[in-house]
Amino acid sequence: MPLKCVVTRMIKGLDHIGIAVSNLDEALAVYEKVLGLKPEKVKVFETQKIAFINVGETKIELLAPLSKESPIAKFLEKRGEGIQHIALRVVGIEDILKELKNKGVVLIDEKPRIGAEGGKIAFIHPQSLKGVLMELCEKP
Repeated sequence: MPLKCVVTRMIKGLDHIGIAVSNLDEALAVYEKVLGLKPEKVKVFETQKIAFINVGETKIELLAPLSKESPIAKFLEKRGEGIQHIALRVVGIEDILKELKNKGVVLIDEKPRIGAEGGKIAFIHPQSLKGVLMELCEKP
């Protein structure tokens, strides 16, 4: 049965696509040369360096590891460079997580945490979405 009710009404759009890269400077040069896209900002957050590139109302996040223990480094080791996650813009993230958990969805984060841009985020485990890591983002 599809997840309706709270979840469907509270998804407002695509927030960003997270792309794992091994070298952020090289990746930024490629995105600028090929697509003419430049980052709005670059920042260090936890175990990664992130470049935020605006593409209309959606962003591309280029994520580079700062250590071999970071989740991005582990992703790169396993799968190589490419799409690491898709993020949905939501409202009422706590209610969404509660409903997903009640429906048996496997969550990485059962409670939201603060993300790189200061809003609340939480991840849905890829095993619940056919191998796709999904992030829920609620802006401050």
